[in-house]
Amino acid sequence: MDIVQIAKDAREAGNLLQLASPEQKSLALKSIKQVLSQHKQEILDANAKDMELALKEVEAGRLSSSLYKRLDINGKNGEKFETMIKGIDEVDLLQDPTGEITLARKLDDKLSLYRVRCPVGVILVIFEARPEVVVNIACLAIKSGNAAILKGGKEASNSNHVLAKLIKQALTNVSEECLANNRFPHEFPRNAVQLVDKREEIHDLLQLDKYIDLAIPRGSNSLVKSVQNNTRIPVLGHADGLCSIYLDESCDLEKAIHVVVDAKTDYPAACNSVETLLVHSSILESKFPFVAKALLSMNVLLHLDSASKAALKNDIQSYSNLIVDAKDEDYDHEFLGLEIAVKVVSSIDEAISHINEHGSKHTDAIITESESNAEFFMRKVDAAGVYWNASTRFADGFRYGFGAEVGVSTNKTHARGPVGLEGLTIYKYKLYGNGQGASDFGLGSEKKQYKHEDIKL
Repeated sequence: MDIVQIAKDAREAGNLLQLASPEQKSLALKSIKQVLSQHKQEILDANAKDMELALKEVEAGRLSSSLYKRLDINGKNGEKFETMIKGIDEVDLLQDPTGEITLARKLDDKLSLYRVRCPVGVILVIFEARPEVVVNIACLAIKSGNAAILKGGKEASNSNHVLAKLIKQALTNVSEECLANNRFPHEFPRNAVQLVDKREEIHDLLQLDKYIDLAIPRGSNSLVKSVQNNTRIPVLGHADGLCSIYLDESCDLEKAIHVVVDAKTDYPAACNSVETLLVHSSILESKFPFVAKALLSMNVLLHLDSASKAALKNDIQSYSNLIVDAKDEDYDHEFLGLEIAVKVVSSIDEAISHINEHGSKHTDAIITESESNAEFFMRKVDAAGVYWNASTRFADGFRYGFGAEVGVSTNKTHARGPVGLEGLTIYKYKLYGNGQGASDFGLGSEKKQYKHEDIKL
């Protein structure tokens, strides 16, 4: 497989997608849905092969059981497959972000400036397991006008290949329809979505910054860091999901219990699950023990500092197998399981300082009945998501109404948090003139002055 040619084809497809109308994009998504639905059994058969091979890897200790579960594209009673198909419609119904004018300014008579949203261009997405990601990202890329090169994990190789083949077929159908229909002056690019399948191809692709505009790794910390350390292409991703929840002195006990238990146990392996619990010293005896017992009852291992451990003195024996002494490194560790580090703080400032020093800038929450404390926390904590009385598990593109997400970003530039359609766009400045030159403007009576008047949109 010629990696350079794949990248060149993606660049050409990305250029054509700049010209694609919202109607063409919608046709492409509808075609993908139709073709995938018609070939459901072929997809499930390929997925069954992956599941069979993966089970042997689990039994041999070479693959985790959690990764094995993520491979299943059908789910209980076919719900997962239907959710994937429904997701195509949800993306189709979203507002197309491209072409949106975010600034309009009159510099002078017949000299108008517009800032307009446009696609990033070519995105490289590297992911593990979850074959439905092929469909999710393909649809988001097409809707936002980007060409996509996808590299999935080898454990989902059969599923990924079938899905990519069927998506290519769907896009070919749309391209032929566009060419046969005089309403569309441009064909739809058949290479808008391409799949590569060898690990060494990732290294080669990461060197092609001439053709690829953005790399998006989805998976383990080691995968994300490897991509970040081996390319000049901008990387959108996060290496850790070290989320914290702070129980403020005025926290409501019922809310505290429900939010903390949900954030830790709903899906412990997710990057948006809570890993550190910070507790105000004033509620150590009154409220913390109830939160701790709720976690212990869900078999969560507590890494306790000396103060929080002392507060559970009456329960140490009952849950001795689920209580350990916290180490300094626990507050920098992403457990990704039923474990949580607990630390007692004397003030909201101390809690914020701890989060800003040890957190990963993913998502952090405060449980409090004080609006002023909540606003102070959400302004001062440096993270992509800051929540008040809500579980960190809400940090998700689907839950945000993005239809789906290509990943979660902790970057300080371009896109931050769950990245949907808008995060796959950038902007360009369009200037409409009438023969003016920059030297026409400046100081002096013979020079013109800029008007800099906002144009009403």
